[in-house]
Formats: sequence, structure tokens, C-alpha cells
Amino acid sequence: MLNSEPITPEGYDLILKEFKFLKDVEKPQVNREKQIAAEQGDRSENAEYHAAKEKLRHIDKRLFYLNAMIEKLHIIDPSELDHSRVSFGSTVTLCDLESNDETCYTICGVLESESENGLISVHAPLARAMLGKAEDDVFTIRLPRGEKTYEVVRIEYVPIFSLKQHIRNEKEFGFK
Repeated sequence: MLNSEPITPEGYDLILKEFKFLKDVEKPQVNREKQIAAEQGDRSENAEYHAAKEKLRHIDKRLFYLNAMIEKLHIIDPSELDHSRVSFGSTVTLCDLESNDETCYTICGVLESESENGLISVHAPLARAMLGKAEDDVFTIRLPRGEKTYEVVRIEYVPIFSLKQHIRNEKEFGFK
């Protein structure tokens, strides 16, 4: 798919859940708040009215963004992929051949990434360099701090959502 963004089924469900919550719960609630505030008189100095308008702007921007993303998402179930070579959803242990340090990364969709927890987007330079590699393959990547050479130590499948440290919920979807 041209211009598509890969995402796991769980990630897609979470995006849809946020979209539906904002559209069906949060936006109508904020619209009611705005209407109540508008009925209180002079709108030019009505802080509640302006706050509700601002919340609506944020909700609409987020809905627009989510809708654009949903239209280009391509659901891929990594559990059904062959992980004998690095692919979407692979958890890869790399050895830095200079320092001999091992690091683990999981390749996921941009909306699921948590780089601080080793979940890197398929668009990240390191992920792109790893794709298609097999265990024992060696590759070099140019990074901002210079070139690094890695060896692929292990490739396995670990469910992405079991690795995530932060999974948003309805309390975090809204604009309070």
C-alpha cells in the first residue's frame, strides 16, 4: 500500500477507541459545556466559554489527525509473520561490535513506538537498517555520532503490547 503505516491489531483498536471516545463522548460533552457557558451572557469575558472553545479546537485537531492516520493504517499481525529475518514486530537483540554491548529493539508502527523502551518505528534509521537481516548478519549504520557496526544476535517475536510501558486510556484521551 502506497503511503501506508503499519500497525498491530491492538494498536489499531486503541486508535479507533480514542477516535470514537473523542467523537462520541468528549466532543458532545464539551459542546454542552460551551452551550451552558454561552447562556451565561457576555461571551467576550466568559472564561468558561473560551475554555470550551479552545478544548473543542484541540479535540477537532486530534480527530482530524486520527482520521488521517486511520485512513492510511495497514493492520499487520506480527504473530503471523516469519521472524527468521527481521520484519515488522520482530524483537531483535543486537551486539555493538565496538563495545560488545547488547541492546534489544522491537520494530513497530510509528503510533506504537516508545523509543525509550526499545520500541522503535519502522521508519527509524536503525529499524530500516535491520529489516531483512538474519541472525549472525553484520551491518553498519551511519548515526549522528558516527558509524556503528552491529551483529544480529537473536530475532524473536514478543507481542508489542506486552512490551509497552504506556498504553493510553480514556482518561488520557480527553482534554481536561
